[in-house]
Amino acid sequence: MVSAARAWSILPAAWLLAGAAAVAGPAAADIDRWIEQLGSPQFAQREAASRNLVQAGPAVSDRLAAAADGGDLEVASRVIEVVREWLASDDAEVVATAERFLERCTERASPATARLAGSTLEFHAVSTAAAARERLESLGAVIRERPAVERRGLEVDLGADWQGAAGDLPLLTRLRGLTVLSVRGVSLDAAALDLLGRLRTLERLDLFGTGAGAAEAAALAERLPDTRIDVRKGGKLGVASLALGGPCEIRTVEPGSAADQAGIRSGDVVVAVDAQPVADFEALTARLSGRGPGEVLRMEILRDRADGDAERLTCEVRLDAW
Repeated sequence: MVSAARAWSILPAAWLLAGAAAVAGPAAADIDRWIEQLGSPQFAQREAASRNLVQAGPAVSDRLAAAADGGDLEVASRVIEVVREWLASDDAEVVATAERFLERCTERASPATARLAGSTLEFHAVSTAAAARERLESLGAVIRERPAVERRGLEVDLGADWQGAAGDLPLLTRLRGLTVLSVRGVSLDAAALDLLGRLRTLERLDLFGTGAGAAEAAALAERLPDTRIDVRKGGKLGVASLALGGPCEIRTVEPGSAADQAGIRSGDVVVAVDAQPVADFEALTARLSGRGPGEVLRMEILRDRADGDAERLTCEVRLDAW
């Protein structure tokens, strides 16, 4: 019996699935023979059988599953090697089949085979996460590690610098520990929103100016019950507040923003928007959520004067876009 360590030998590059077209629809008898040869005492036969099964692709996965469960560690190790090569495919369906195969092995195969499958999956997850992050950042995504005082994870912002297309969004599913996703000013279609619903690790999802509305927010909330979802039409005021409750005191005004151009200052307290009272910053955010870029608001504010009294002012603000 050959040591299980041989499961980590590297197959020649020529065996990758890119050349799978050379073997089209192998006969069942051939598949069974190749699987039997995975345990052959002859090294050349084992290598040839592995090569043929790699090229045959996921069509042989059912028969390989039975071989992985057969109790022969040499055969099971070779099966894991074959499936690992499928993970290198450019075909998303092939990769998905390989992942499901290995997940099944971790749950149902013998302990030794389960460990091999689990290690292969872990290595694959780490490598694909790194590649996905690199690609997303090259397309303009801003990716940050969360501060140590919070739950560890990644914060991803797709905003003004994002140059990717809809076909790049599935890369988000490859990131490990994605906890916060902000999409600002990027149009999302139904397929993109469906993909976001698969991001189960999210704690917060911000969709500003994406075309998503109340119906889409409700659908996402049903699929992501543990995620705080904030959907806004896309109008941007450009202010921030540190207050967790109480009056809506503006603490930061973004230079050049709609608020800045309307004359709003740090320290101003917003008391109403379009004659509707504003009790706190959360209420201000709610008032803005349904407003789009270019819409004009009448904001009533209280501003401290030099004599210690407060004056009530009205500002007209034309909202920017996220």
